Amino acid sequence: MPDRPAPPAGDAAAIPPSFAIYLVSRFSAATAVMLLRTTLFWHVFELTGSEFHVGLLGLVQFAPTLAFTLVGGAVADAYDRKRVMRIAQLPILAAGATLFWVTQAGAASLPALYGAAFLIFCAFAFDSPARQALVPTLVPLAAFPRAVTIASTIQTLAFALGPAVAGFTIDHAGLPAAYGLYVALVAANWVGIGFFRPVREGGERRAPSWQGVREGLAFVRAQPVVLGCMALDMFAVMFASVTALLPVYAKEILAVGPSGLGVLGSSLELGGLLVAVPMMLRPPASRPGRALLIGVGVYGLATIVFGLSRAFPLSVAAYMVVGMADQVSVVMRQTAIQLETPDTLRGRVSAVNMIFIQASNQLGAARAGFVAAATSPTFAVVSGGIGCLLVLALVAWRIPELRRYRLGTLRT
Repeated sequence: MPDRPAPPAGDAAAIPPSFAIYLVSRFSAATAVMLLRTTLFWHVFELTGSEFHVGLLGLVQFAPTLAFTLVGGAVADAYDRKRVMRIAQLPILAAGATLFWVTQAGAASLPALYGAAFLIFCAFAFDSPARQALVPTLVPLAAFPRAVTIASTIQTLAFALGPAVAGFTIDHAGLPAAYGLYVALVAANWVGIGFFRPVREGGERRAPSWQGVREGLAFVRAQPVVLGCMALDMFAVMFASVTALLPVYAKEILAVGPSGLGVLGSSLELGGLLVAVPMMLRPPASRPGRALLIGVGVYGLATIVFGLSRAFPLSVAAYMVVGMADQVSVVMRQTAIQLETPDTLRGRVSAVNMIFIQASNQLGAARAGFVAAATSPTFAVVSGGIGCLLVLALVAWRIPELRRYRLGTLRT
């Protein structure tokens, strides 16, 4: 791909005030997601004491992503994205309320936890593509790269807060309070969505169809930068993800309990914040492909250190470095994918991206849990970090366009 001039970096004044409403809504939603994930993993491990069942929770969360996200992307390109998001929040609220009720009543069981998680991720399959595809219409074209960095920083802050709030709440108020707080955050997100104000129209809308779904898949397959970003994220994180094993490390290896679990979970995103703020204040990186590859390399190395650590401070520090590398990866990947995708395809391409992201997170959780059950948690984490580095080498070799990619202009 020939080099193209970078768009103007924009500044804070170029981003509409209404974008702040989106950021608040996104903060509520992201905090809720991380609070729920941490609470569910802890709850399942507390009920079973089994790494296998923790891994199974990852598969339960991934199944609806695989089944419905492509359809969700087609819906996002066919209908009003705000409306799609608001409707998708309703089953999420219902499932959260159910988790609160059964836990408060002392009737929580694995089928109830798995069933609620399945319903929530069915709804996410429609909410997430619509949310990602809506962002480019909320800001002027020139301000988009900076808007991505700001939104990612806010999300990182929420991801840092979610596990800490979950651990503190579980430790001091119990599991029902954690689920109740989750419901309140989702409700705040639902209200905020109604106040989003796009500053420009998106592309042409047409009824969802399987032909439309195939168009999105064909676009991703034909764009080496887009495909490279998605594949690198999916396979690298799938191998190196340790989120599902954090309860095991907190309870059995580091012996720090629910509060320590919250600190571990938050350290990932706190590390992200350490690099997110400087990235937000500086002009966008001109070579996001190279920065992405470096970030994934650091991600794999820091994961290995975390897996081998037996000292809580070192574990926290290593996981913070994982978060720093992940933040660089997220911003570079999202910027490149959105810049390379026209608006008429953005929902469907976002849907494909969400499948890759959820595969990395949920299949990564399943891989970690199953390997830990068959061998040991340490082997699961360290082998995953090594696998991440091998994937990085393969992608860098097979997709040279990603290494050479420079910042382009937003497609409309």
